[in-house]
Amino acid sequence: MAKTITFALMHFTIAFCVVYAMTGNWLLGGAVALVEPAVNTVAYYFHERLWQRIEYRKLLRREGANQPMHA
Repeated sequence: MAKTITFALMHFTIAFCVVYAMTGNWLLGGAVALVEPAVNTVAYYFHERLWQRIEYRKLLRREGANQPMHA
């Protein structure tokens, strides 16, 4: 849990610093630092679902290739 929390804090800090460096606007930096990780979290969920589906299909193909053919 500590690793997850420190990663989230690092992500927030980096997002804030990048936007602040680009715009010089503290409010915009804070807003992006809050919104971007939330959007990224949702995107990550769908990304993981897609890769689970891809891996599952690979597994099915591999298992199908290992099945003996019946005449």
